[in-house]
Amino acid sequence: MNTLARFFQLACKTSPRIKPSLWKLFYQYLVRMDRDNELLFMNYGFAHLDGNGSKLVLEDADQKHFFCIQLYHYVTSSVTLSNSDALDIGCGRGGGPSFLARYLGPRRMVGLDFSKKAVDFCARHYSHPALSFSHGKAEALPFEESSFDFVLNIESSRCYSSMSGFLDEVRRVLRPGGRFLFADFRHKNEIPALRKQVAASGLKLVRWERITPNVFRALELDHDRKYDLLKKKVPPLLTPMVADFIGTKGSSIYRLLQSGDNEYLHCVLQKEWRA
Repeated sequence: MNTLARFFQLACKTSPRIKPSLWKLFYQYLVRMDRDNELLFMNYGFAHLDGNGSKLVLEDADQKHFFCIQLYHYVTSSVTLSNSDALDIGCGRGGGPSFLARYLGPRRMVGLDFSKKAVDFCARHYSHPALSFSHGKAEALPFEESSFDFVLNIESSRCYSSMSGFLDEVRRVLRPGGRFLFADFRHKNEIPALRKQVAASGLKLVRWERITPNVFRALELDHDRKYDLLKKKVPPLLTPMVADFIGTKGSSIYRLLQSGDNEYLHCVLQKEWRA
């Protein structure tokens, strides 16, 4: 890991309040470097291990993003998005909301991101009657109370300054009976704190699942595509940081998932019906 990457990680650990700003700067760089619009997904992906998983059939243009899309597909597999109002918080370059709008039939699919440039890109790049994008912060969502049936959050929450504040906002914008679909990783030492935050959120825990082996397998299977992007788009000084961001073999995130020091979790929470 180079000096710049070490500084970035140390700054995030030392001052959680500046973590969102540092991630925003790094993220803006990734957006600028992707002039060919190849980074439509930025998650680590999901792979079924036993060969008996659902057979995800994609259009030709979506095939190169198969494992990243399969993570979205798996996270939403316990619910029916058809004719619902759904929100994806931390949508990035919009690949996830686009997949959900085109394949799963929500009535309204909103993608939200803290990067105005990313939101502007999504508005230009995608065209679907159910799909729209908004600019805003996860800890201060720009939506009315009880606006959505489903809220998704994929590999974004670890960058927030307040997980508890974020969960409060999720609960506020969910309709009674609505569900929060969550997927992200944490160091094993951080998981007890996450459990406490979930327990204090006012949302009912429906599912808590460890999917680390599935995500790690996806990193292995998707390595060649991501490595080619890394070599094509990233200068050597930033290669270690971007390698972690996209999870190529040998990167620190790859090794942490391999060793079990990082655990990747999928959770489903529900806003209970009013009495």
